[in-house]
Amino acid sequence: MSLSTDLIWIIARSTGTASLVALTLSVLTGIALRTGTFAWLSHNRGVRVVHGFLTVLWIPLGLAHVIALLFDHYAQIGLVDLVVPFGVSYGRFAIGLGTISAQLILVVLVSTWLRSSLTNGQWQTFHRLSYLAFFAAFAHGVMSGTDLANPVVAALAWITAAAVALVALRRVTRAGSTAQRKTAQPVP
Repeated sequence: MSLSTDLIWIIARSTGTASLVALTLSVLTGIALRTGTFAWLSHNRGVRVVHGFLTVLWIPLGLAHVIALLFDHYAQIGLVDLVVPFGVSYGRFAIGLGTISAQLILVVLVSTWLRSSLTNGQWQTFHRLSYLAFFAAFAHGVMSGTDLANPVVAALAWITAAAVALVALRRVTRAGSTAQRKTAQPVP
């Protein structure tokens, strides 16, 4: 039984899009749990469950995306390209960003599994790589995919990027103002 080129293309693109959505929602729920950005959600057990579920959901979607691309003769991605970024001839930079994103997510997942062996600061440092992973995955999708010609997919992509960028910016600015208040000296 052989898969048609069209079916492989559909599987690769749909799982890539779905994994980006799962990653986006995982980042947003993670921000909701750890910051005052979504204070009304920060202690919600349901958000914690959804965050964990989305993180686990990303794994099979990402794997399906990669496996489909291995069978896509047009993309010409080999096993080495899954480990060494920027080695493919087609869309070298874009595909390389996808490889880097997957590697960063793997680091975040491993650090989560090893959380009890890490200090809180170490775990947070590793976990913050999810922001870089998201933006690398987003750039990968924008630069390597042809799906942005579809207005629904384009809207989904840009809305997810804007949501994460705005919430991350708010988190950074709130963290900066909190740090500034802590270091402010009282005036005698």
